[in-house]
Amino acid sequence: MREITIRRVRPEDVERIAEIEALCFPAAEAAQQEVFKERIAAFPDCFFVAEIDGTLAGFINGCITNSAVIYDELFHNTRHHIPDGKNLTVFGLDVIPQYRNQGIAAQLMKHFIQTAKDTGRQSVLLTCKEHLVHYYESFGYVNNGVSESTHGGSQWFDMTLLLH
Repeated sequence: MREITIRRVRPEDVERIAEIEALCFPAAEAAQQEVFKERIAAFPDCFFVAEIDGTLAGFINGCITNSAVIYDELFHNTRHHIPDGKNLTVFGLDVIPQYRNQGIAAQLMKHFIQTAKDTGRQSVLLTCKEHLVHYYESFGYVNNGVSESTHGGSQWFDMTLLLH
């Protein structure tokens, strides 16, 4: 098995990140390169990439909030990031198709959860589609039901991982 390196995002990663996002999400849901530039500038401590043999294979990112759920405006405006907030959000966990089923997403998620613990957060929040609820439950997330989020015109489920 090849070695997976998890590291903090760098500004020069932005083009590849946007390409990966476009592979992983429908156009209506995918963040654009300009949005990723803003996120990297606003919350680089909440944005990690996975590399295999020097190739960017995936990433995880999100902001910090005091909200108990992810609301749509969080995706679009970095001013909602509250650096000393209590909850870390997951905006996206992306792994390009040829690198899936190799544990990369799990390593990214575990790193993200550990980051939340290390920085004193109370919980990690995410929204996901119904077919992924079970996957996130395997990390300890609890399904709180259908989200009010309508990001990209899809139905999402609110998931919460309490850290203490």
